[in-house]
Amino acid sequence: MAEKLKFAVYWATSCGGCDVAIVDLCEDILSVVEVADIVFWPCALDFKYKDVEAMEDKSIDVCLFNGAIRNSDQEKVAKLLREKSKTVVAFGSCACFGGIPGLANFTNREEIFKSSYQETPSTNNPENTLPQTSHNAPEGELTLPEFYNTVSTLADVIKVEYLLPGCAPPKELIMTAVNAIVKGELPPVGSTIAGVKTLCDECDREKGERKIKEFIRPDKIKPDPKKCFLDQGILCLGPVTRSGCGQRCINANMPCRGCFGPSDYVHDMGAKILGGITSIIDSNDEEEIKKLTDQIVDPAGTFYRFTLPYSLLKRKIMKKEEV
Repeated sequence: MAEKLKFAVYWATSCGGCDVAIVDLCEDILSVVEVADIVFWPCALDFKYKDVEAMEDKSIDVCLFNGAIRNSDQEKVAKLLREKSKTVVAFGSCACFGGIPGLANFTNREEIFKSSYQETPSTNNPENTLPQTSHNAPEGELTLPEFYNTVSTLADVIKVEYLLPGCAPPKELIMTAVNAIVKGELPPVGSTIAGVKTLCDECDREKGERKIKEFIRPDKIKPDPKKCFLDQGILCLGPVTRSGCGQRCINANMPCRGCFGPSDYVHDMGAKILGGITSIIDSNDEEEIKKLTDQIVDPAGTFYRFTLPYSLLKRKIMKKEEV
């Protein structure tokens, strides 16, 4: 019997949904463990960092790393797993593009701490105590990871061979990746394990002239399940988002939010969808156009919901001492 492959799974800054997606393989996970041993998965099994440190370099065949990089501990573990792994896969939207946590790049550490530890209605912190990286207690020195100003993608910190996008990656794509690993049929390094075209190219909804006269949030109407969302005035990021998700949101009669990131033909999702939307607004009147665009709630958070750290913007401009 051939020697089993060695897999590692790690969870950085994310919601935990990517780990749940692996569990959701259900009986298919049995076919995975037939050919691979999971040698590190803190979310599911009792492993310690020292266990990884003791491993030989490149002894892990594949590391599935989910979550963005938010603090020094996550960066340290990412670099450690890079040393120990032959192949690293950015698993899920947060690792690939920064994901929802990446929206914190519209602010900074100081503002986040102020909001979280001083200003929330439920906070009782009269001394305005904030988290510190170290504290001398009677028991000894207590430490916390450094909380960074900027959320980074995994590829900003270490070399990554493949991207497996999704929030979370669908079961079918996970098994496609696993089978490719087992058979030695992975695509060229640098590939995204998903579709090539945009979701809009695969969507079979009826498309009209796309002349938008108003923007409507999907909770305010019952969308026509056969008609293009944009034709109904509902923002949909399908025209700029990579295909491969199986149209899960579209089939549930909800517009695409962009969790698969940009297609090969799109460099910056926010800029691209903004340009596309402005081109189909059915007005040439400046005042009317402003009224229409004011109907878009949180445009930055909508257009860069999953991809701000991956975009040309990356974050808001900070003062030199904050970087």
